[in-house]
Amino acid sequence: MSDVQTTPGSQAALRRANRERVIAALRESGSLTQAEIARATGLSAASVSNIVRDLRAVGAVSVRQTHSNGRRARAVTLRRSPGAVVGVDFGHDRITAALGDAEGAVLARETIAYDVAADPGRGVRRAVWLVETVLAAARVDLSSVRAVCAAVPGPVDLDTGEVGAITCMPAWAGARPAADLSDRLGVPVAAENDANLAARAELAEGAGRGLRHLVYVRLAEGVGAGMVVDGRVFPGAGGTAGEIGHLGLDERGQVCRCGNRGCLETHVGARYLLEMVPAQGAAGTPGSVAELVEAAGAGDPGARRVVAEAGTALGRALAMLVNAFNPEALVIGGDLAEAGEDLMEPMRRSLELGALGSAVQRVKVARGALGADAVLRGALATAAASADSSV
Repeated sequence: MSDVQTTPGSQAALRRANRERVIAALRESGSLTQAEIARATGLSAASVSNIVRDLRAVGAVSVRQTHSNGRRARAVTLRRSPGAVVGVDFGHDRITAALGDAEGAVLARETIAYDVAADPGRGVRRAVWLVETVLAAARVDLSSVRAVCAAVPGPVDLDTGEVGAITCMPAWAGARPAADLSDRLGVPVAAENDANLAARAELAEGAGRGLRHLVYVRLAEGVGAGMVVDGRVFPGAGGTAGEIGHLGLDERGQVCRCGNRGCLETHVGARYLLEMVPAQGAAGTPGSVAELVEAAGAGDPGARRVVAEAGTALGRALAMLVNAFNPEALVIGGDLAEAGEDLMEPMRRSLELGALGSAVQRVKVARGALGADAVLRGALATAAASADSSV
């Protein structure tokens, strides 16, 4: 008997339907040989072999050698909620895609440099290509993917899925990356703010493990925070909670892209920091935050001053959060956090001057434990949780 027939639909939908038949047979009967699976589902031996290979690649089944009717056979056993998940991290100038198992553990990943900020449509198409590349390299079929989570550097409206106007990628304002990705991949996709996803990862397995109230601060092209209240990320009424980059620090300061003056982002955002570097544009002058951090670490006095002043401004803003929110921890991540104590020491001093003493005494201040992987790991964990809830 040939593979299951369906009314008009994509090849991915057909493969997914066949895969579900195999899973159902394993759930009903327990361990089966591949020949027994073929008989139970009506699928061809070749189709069963391919499906078992994909399920094994994502850790959903175990396969062992056995004997059936005096012949060697392969026994297949369902191990966990089957299926893979995918995380996509849209950075300002790069895209990362990762394949995870049903529990959100990273199985494979790939990063490419790309001008994501320029055009959301092109960025989504490039992300689809990257996801397909990662899946092909891992020998996992798209039909095995149960959920995708995309990280976006900006607020995402909880009702519409639209990226908010204050994202550091203005061309993305109003875009709906989750819907666009889902249309192209044929898989359920969610989009969420990158700082929120990083906060979720640090809470589960990083610097915030075991805590209930924390603020994760992401210092990248823009500045955002993931607010964790009673063990859960708090997005706010419309998804804009944690946009601390637009806390006002100086009413006579530089005009921010949001239209206000002296926002925190004008002191610690990537573009603004690089504008402060002495002899900008000269040979050897830092052209990225990573290069600025490297120069500061090497003792360059101008770079160290820029990083230290960023730390002081950040401490002032965080003092407001500590007074208002009284968290157990402040976790600092993102590109600028790689400056270490060049950033953290002036930040702590400024925080202590601006916050209530009782609140400062209780708050733990630390760099993120997951580094640059925090966002992607949060995306995979979110996708895995979404897949589980849909079962």
